[in-house]
Amino acid sequence: MKIYCISDNIDTNIGLRLVGIDGKVIHEKEKVIEEINRVRKRKDIGIILITRKLAEMVPDLIDELKLSAELPLILEIPDRHVDPEEEPEYITKYVQESIGIKI
Repeated sequence: MKIYCISDNIDTNIGLRLVGIDGKVIHEKEKVIEEINRVRKRKDIGIILITRKLAEMVPDLIDELKLSAELPLILEIPDRHVDPEEEPEYITKYVQESIGIKI
């Protein structure tokens, strides 16, 4: 299974491409919805990473996908502008919310 990133900035996209994660840079709400729906149809994608700014554009769709428990899983990632001190346990918090287990 592959990981795919939907980002609002080129820096995140380039950084993830360096580690082998393909993706697309998008700035409009309609395009975000189209890209999520397009990627969901791909059988080789297991995880969709989406930057926080884009996830905030389509919160209902993101919540629906997280609660569906179907592949691909969707993971909201912090923007490059987020202070790491604000949310040092972001991934732990996400896993806890997703599966209901405190780690």
